[in-house]
Amino acid sequence: MRWNMMILASCLATAGCVGNSMSERQDANIESSLQYDTVPCDQLLAQRNGLAQQYNLPTTAKPTFSNPAMGFGPFTPDMRSKAQRDSDKASGEIDAMNRSIERRDCGKPDKQKKFALPG
Repeated sequence: MRWNMMILASCLATAGCVGNSMSERQDANIESSLQYDTVPCDQLLAQRNGLAQQYNLPTTAKPTFSNPAMGFGPFTPDMRSKAQRDSDKASGEIDAMNRSIERRDCGKPDKQKKFALPG
C-alpha cells in the first residue's frame, strides 16, 4: 500500500509538470508564416523591424531550443524568466515573418516590372 501511494504521488507530480514543460512552451514559439501573407510587404517589414528592435533581437532571429537530458524534455519545468519567454516568442514571430517575406520576395524590385513593355 505504501509503494502504491508513493507511485501515485510521483505520477501526479510528474503530470503537473507536463503542461508547463520547457519543450512544450518552446514548441509553442513556432508560428506559421501563412498568417502574414495577407499583410502588405512594407507593413510586414516595418512590423518585423519594430518587433526586433523592441526585444533587442536581430531581424534574422530564429526560435531556440534547449537540449534537456534524453527523454526528460516533457518533464523539465520551464524555468525561464518572463522576459526570456517573451523574447523567445518574439523570435518565433520574427522567423515566421521572415519566411513570409522571403516567399513573397518582399523588399525586392517587383519582378513584373522587369518584363513590362515600354509604354
